[in-house]
Amino acid sequence: MRTAKPNGVPDDEPGPAPQQTLPSKVIRAPFVPDEFFGQQPTSSSSLPDPQPLVENLTRCVIEILSGARDLEQISRWVTDDVYRHLLKRVVLSSRARYAKGQAVVRPTFAIGSTTMCEPRDGVVEAVVIVRGRARTRAVALRLEGLDRRWRATAINVL
Repeated sequence: MRTAKPNGVPDDEPGPAPQQTLPSKVIRAPFVPDEFFGQQPTSSSSLPDPQPLVENLTRCVIEILSGARDLEQISRWVTDDVYRHLLKRVVLSSRARYAKGQAVVRPTFAIGSTTMCEPRDGVVEAVVIVRGRARTRAVALRLEGLDRRWRATAINVL
């Protein structure tokens, strides 16, 4: 006597082939994109001297805050967080100039002393003194070696 499977196919007849798992349905370990596509740290020995970049970034930031230079000009040398921070400062300073009725004037200043230290490999922290007509300011910067170039990860004008 022939018995039938629940689907109605007799036992002695071959049933459908067992299903194989499709490659698209295989569960793999989660992909971590930062591991491959994120910013890669770079050693200080693989990077150029940071002194010129520190002074030029300081000069540019002072001119950006005064309205004499566009923020986009330094976008490749700063991280996204620094860019957003500077953008807020630019908006506030332009509103203040507008409220006072002041025109945009290129500032006159001199770069004073620069103090730099290297807290760890691939990181440089610097303070640059900027002397203007009315006051003296300090600009604090942190540069990190990312993707084989220096990038500013923090800029504060005091």
